[in-house]
Amino acid sequence: MDTRTWRTVLAVGFLLLSAEGLAAQEYPEPRAFLGLSFVAGNPVGDLGTFFDQGFGAQLGGSWAMTEDRRLRLRADLGGVVYGHERIAMCFPTTCRIGVDLTTTNNIFFAGVGPEYAFTSGAFEPYVFGTIGMSYFATISSLSGANDGADYFDTTNYSDVVMAWKVGGGARVRVRRGRRPISLDFGIERHENGIANFLTEGDILDNPDGSVSLFPNRSEANLMTFRFGVSIGFRAN
Repeated sequence: MDTRTWRTVLAVGFLLLSAEGLAAQEYPEPRAFLGLSFVAGNPVGDLGTFFDQGFGAQLGGSWAMTEDRRLRLRADLGGVVYGHERIAMCFPTTCRIGVDLTTTNNIFFAGVGPEYAFTSGAFEPYVFGTIGMSYFATISSLSGANDGADYFDTTNYSDVVMAWKVGGGARVRVRRGRRPISLDFGIERHENGIANFLTEGDILDNPDGSVSLFPNRSEANLMTFRFGVSIGFRAN
């Protein structure tokens, strides 16, 4: 290449580097993240004798507490459904009106704790730990067979336990800007200790219209795998 071509290449390169530097100054690293993830849960230990898998969602956020924005305060809220039953019924005594009785077995969880990011930028691996609670609940609802809308619901059985969680993951940035978007994936261990809960088949309908419950008591630890999207927010 001749001298003029080299000058053009160097000039373009300089402009690109300058633009990158200005973009970095204009959009500093996010101080906060808010994300929504799909969750798959696998029971650990004794809990694995009661069900195989659960699926749900998790909402999480973190807020940087230091200037380098690596140490953060994290909060999570989510749940998984590990059992589902649906029974077609007639209401009240005639099948001119069809309804569905749906029962779900759920684990809801929430926690707060520290998060630490090893690096910040386009690739951000992190670890965290939280303490909070887990809520085991079996809920039945009555819905229209055609429209699917819920008309009545009741909690058949529930239990609340103190819980803590440790995990790690990574954010991979896919869009820069004032509200950067990242893919967020991770794995978490839920230590729930001993809990009381129902599984599929633990509710029996009696001839007199009452129901009989057969709750289980066991260690209720869980592994969850997350994949979702998080949005960064910049604040001074």
